[in-house]
Amino acid sequence: MSTPAPQIHADDLEVRLPRTEARADTPDQDEEWCEVVLPTGTERLRFHDYDRIFTIPGLYERLFYTELHCDSPRVVRGLLQERLTEAGVSPTALRVLDLGAGNGMVAEELRTMGAQALVGVDILPEAEAAAARDRPDVYDDYVVCDLTDPDPTCVERLRDFGPTALTTVAALGFGDIPPRAFATAFDYLAQDGWVAMTIKDDFLTDEDPSGFSLLIRRMHAAGALEVVTDHVYQHRLAVSGQPLHYHAYIARKRGEIGAGWLDEIEAAAG
Repeated sequence: MSTPAPQIHADDLEVRLPRTEARADTPDQDEEWCEVVLPTGTERLRFHDYDRIFTIPGLYERLFYTELHCDSPRVVRGLLQERLTEAGVSPTALRVLDLGAGNGMVAEELRTMGAQALVGVDILPEAEAAAARDRPDVYDDYVVCDLTDPDPTCVERLRDFGPTALTTVAALGFGDIPPRAFATAFDYLAQDGWVAMTIKDDFLTDEDPSGFSLLIRRMHAAGALEVVTDHVYQHRLAVSGQPLHYHAYIARKRGEIGAGWLDEIEAAAG
C-alpha cells in the first residue's frame, strides 16, 4: 500500500522570491517566479502557473497578497461601490459575472459590498476546486469553460444567469484571458450593465501585443463602452520590489462589440 502524500497547510509554506540586484536581472511580469518549500520538497513555480498554485492551499494569498501586497480586489470594490452610490444603485441588485474568478478573492470583496448573486468563470478546473475549498459560499455557480470557444452548455448557463455586472481583475493581457474571451463575456452582459476591470498600463499603449488596447479604444470610440472611472493605482509589487501600475476601469455597457471586430484586432495584433 502506498504512503499517502502529506497534507499541505498554509502554515507549512515558505515562499522564496528571487533576488534581483540589477534591472537586467528582473524578469518580465509574465516570467516572474518563486520557490515554495513544501513538506514534499522545494518547488519552483512561475507566477502564471495558476493551475499548480491553486492546488496548494494558501499559496495564492501568501504569494500575491502577503509577499507582494496585491491590492486590486479592494481597489476595484471601492471604485465600483462609489459609482453605484452616485448612480443610486444598490449592490444587492447586481448579478455579477466574475471573469477569471480564480479562488474567489474578488467575489469575497463583492459579497462584502453587498452583491447577492455571483457566478464565477475560469478556464481552469483547479480554480473552481480552489474556490470551493477556500471560499465555498461566495459563488452561486462556477462555470469552467474556454470563452474563446464556449460549448453550448456554458453559453446556456451564463446567458440564463443574466448578468448586470462584469468583473475581471488582474486577469487581462497576458494570454490568460485574451480579447475574444473578454468580448464573449461582455456579450452576455445586459445593456447598461456595469463593467469593473483592471489591466496593466502596458496593454493600453500603441505597442500592446495582446489586442486589448485596440479593442478597448474601439469599444469606447463606437460608444459600446462608457468609461466613468479610469484610476491608475499600484496593483502589487514586482519581485524586484518595484511597483506594478494598472488601470482600474468602472464603465457601463452602452452597445455591442461589432461583428468582425475581433477578427480585425487579432489580425492586427498578429
